[in-house]
Amino acid sequence: MPQKTIELIHEIARKCCHLAEYSIFAVLLWRAFSHGWGGWRAWPSRKSGTVLLIVFLYACSDEFHQLFVPTRTARFTDVLIDTAGGGLGLLAVWLLQRAWKPEPQTSRYIT
Repeated sequence: MPQKTIELIHEIARKCCHLAEYSIFAVLLWRAFSHGWGGWRAWPSRKSGTVLLIVFLYACSDEFHQLFVPTRTARFTDVLIDTAGGGLGLLAVWLLQRAWKPEPQTSRYIT
């Protein structure tokens, strides 16, 4: 296999791992904020916006840190990939909430 192909596969794998880890980060942030903003099942846009903002700022700080590491490079595209990973994590939470939505309680008594 040519070296160029190996490098491409390595780059794609690294970016996919970043998507996965920032997805997990967003889900954990969502869970952490769920106690104060209506519980795990609530979906206020304020909470999801806050989670995505924190993910974005953390990704920015990670890229800023890489400016000072000689073997690393800082790229804004990496921030966008990391933020997209956070968005995917929030999308997963939203889809799971819709799938596991509890059935409405019905009264046992006839009114």
